[in-house]
Amino acid sequence: MSNPVLAQPLFVPEQTPTKRRHRKNGFTLIEIMAVVLIMGLLMGLVGVQVFAQVDKARVSAAGAKMKQIESALEFYRMDNFKYPPSLEGLINKPTDAKNFPKGGYLKQFDVLKDPWENQYVYVNPGTKNQHSVDISSAGPDGVAGNEDDIKNWDDRTGTGS
Repeated sequence: MSNPVLAQPLFVPEQTPTKRRHRKNGFTLIEIMAVVLIMGLLMGLVGVQVFAQVDKARVSAAGAKMKQIESALEFYRMDNFKYPPSLEGLINKPTDAKNFPKGGYLKQFDVLKDPWENQYVYVNPGTKNQHSVDISSAGPDGVAGNEDDIKNWDDRTGTGS
């Protein structure tokens, strides 16, 4: 025969709701705002550095395009014994050109624009490069004649690159 006292559990917890509120999975508004603020600060710091690098890259691209134009001008001069009247003469045949390759010396008009979408300035004959031509870009600010201009001559010596 079994003992009725032993068949009952010794301790039965009460099934009453606790006064503590259970936390649900997720983030509070304060936590989300803190993360957004930190991300904004980091993006602000990184963004300044990235934009500085973009400007440096554009200046380098302007110099590279200028070298490409100078090379095309030299090929034109070797074929025609003079420089073209304008930079467009490297793409479309000028009326006085005796030798002009099919397709021109440059393939696209966008080469004639700097990275800021301004036309390169072409001076023939050159005033700085006395035995060649002068090519310049107004630079990032688009205003010619200040320190950010990109040129194919050295201001210190007044000679070409």
